[in-house]
Amino acid sequence: MRTARSELALVFHDFESRHLQTQNILMQRYEELEKDLELDGRRIREEKKLLIGAYFCHEYSYAAAALMNPSVTLHPDQGELADGYVRILISLRAVGEGHISSIAFREGVITTDRKFELVSQPRCAIAADTSAGDPCHQNGNYVSVFRSPDSSISGTVIFPVTDAQRNGLEDLRLTRFEHVDGSIEWIGTYTAYSGREIRSELMRTRDFSRFDLIPLEGTAAQNKGLSLFPREFNGRYKMIGRHDGKNLFIIESDDLGNWGDGQLLLEPKYPWEFVQIGNCGPPIEIDEGWLLLTHGVGAIRKYSIGAVLLDKDDPSRVLARTSHPVVSAVDEDREGYVPNVVYSCGGIKVGDDLFLPYGVADSSVAFAFLSIKDLLATM
Repeated sequence: MRTARSELALVFHDFESRHLQTQNILMQRYEELEKDLELDGRRIREEKKLLIGAYFCHEYSYAAAALMNPSVTLHPDQGELADGYVRILISLRAVGEGHISSIAFREGVITTDRKFELVSQPRCAIAADTSAGDPCHQNGNYVSVFRSPDSSISGTVIFPVTDAQRNGLEDLRLTRFEHVDGSIEWIGTYTAYSGREIRSELMRTRDFSRFDLIPLEGTAAQNKGLSLFPREFNGRYKMIGRHDGKNLFIIESDDLGNWGDGQLLLEPKYPWEFVQIGNCGPPIEIDEGWLLLTHGVGAIRKYSIGAVLLDKDDPSRVLARTSHPVVSAVDEDREGYVPNVVYSCGGIKVGDDLFLPYGVADSSVAFAFLSIKDLLATM
């Protein structure tokens, strides 16, 4: 008869080389279960605790089904770079078994001559976890998760942690936000999906070690696709949203937490966007104004990416827009998990170029460099 010790040895033989902190994870799982065990004062040896924890664990390939819908922002660490190089951080929507979405990250460097390099993906990813610090709660919904000290940003995954997020954290639109006092914070909007309902939430972090996940209130927060401007306007925050499912609105708030109806900004105008339009990430500040990337849905639900120029001081004023797509699904982009889709959750200005990561057929990610001057000339 096999003993608990020999069974545990088999578990470690099979799995310890595949994961970091295997023993800690098994013990943490046991501790979560202990209150439900009828121990009647009996003491459990550590090896049995670990084995019990193992029976209530399973491996999960968080990106086995799809990797898509990226956004990009400046990395918090810009040190030790050659002239003209920029360190970036890409967020990704990763989809695993059961169509559950999580937030993954990849670090990289944009070099000169429209080239970039991604940091090698770690062999193991570690989920950000409330147990790594004291979780904060506000109205029972606001929760903080913490990156493991053993994990890089590229090796960190943010999984659903609340009931409202149970089936996924979708399409993080991440921006580097500069407060009026000069402090920097990375703020992203994403869709929380419970399996039946959706709502918009914020992810806030100053160091990519602690992530605050905060539900939003108001009319605009009841749908998806909100994108935050990267700074305030006369003490107020602004977002682009599509809470009616078809048109784009510009919305204001005093506190980042409550977003109402807003003001109609754009309606579908051209055939490639007749079904609906939406944003493709936070507005990007350039000399000429605010460059807003959009997505349009046309016939046979083909997705394309376009662009709009908004007034720098009054972004409710539309100065120009592209009449044709900037990026559209072509033959090699047509097939995948969801065919005929190109989609981005945000680009970044690098020198005179726009660097744009975008999802292809909800299956993979591609990258493009676009001349901002040439882009404006098409409007």
